[in-house]
Amino acid sequence: MAKQPKRIKAWTGDREAAHSVEAAIALVKANATAKFDESIEISVNLGVDPRHADQQVRGVVNLPSGTGRDVRVAVFAKDAKAAEATAAGAEHVGAEDLYEKIAGGFMDFDRVIASPDMMALVGRLGKVLGPRGLMPNPKVGTVTPNVAQAVKDAKGGAVEFRVEKAGIVHAGIGKASFTDEALVINVKALIEALNRSKPSGAKGVYVKRIGLSSTMGPGFKVDVASVG
Repeated sequence: MAKQPKRIKAWTGDREAAHSVEAAIALVKANATAKFDESIEISVNLGVDPRHADQQVRGVVNLPSGTGRDVRVAVFAKDAKAAEATAAGAEHVGAEDLYEKIAGGFMDFDRVIASPDMMALVGRLGKVLGPRGLMPNPKVGTVTPNVAQAVKDAKGGAVEFRVEKAGIVHAGIGKASFTDEALVINVKALIEALNRSKPSGAKGVYVKRIGLSSTMGPGFKVDVASVG
């Protein structure tokens, strides 16, 4: 039997018990001992079956404490809107020229935003952007005439969420360097957003299980009732 790495042996905390969200965050941070600022991730198991159209869960939430990530944004826009997107801090702005770059394999961005008039062009990149979860969508605010605000939101803490086939939503809610309070606020903001996005077809218990972990650390269960 292979020996466990020292890092794993050093993990502390009860991984089987359900902790309050405050206690779970404290445990996750205590075990985030890598030499870099680990990301803090949340997993939420929802009582939905995504195979049914009326049980899809998708949306966007602006995390009050931010994400701690440097989000690189690509914007499809022309003329005045292109200038607004650039002024708002978008790294890549264009139309046909940006389309050609992405079609040729360029993927140096984390979020794609488009003005509505650009969607006929962007739609042709569906096979490239879709599988990566980067396709602009009006439901999450990435297809909008106000591209400047969308860029600011993306860079200021806006996080997209979407339920996976197993009924689980995964999202980043900050960094290990954040204060406990900042992380608690972000967790509660995400859960509130999920509750607002509860689909009509969801029956019974909606938020079933919540887990928190860091990039290199163990996961801890969260008492759902402690989140509110």
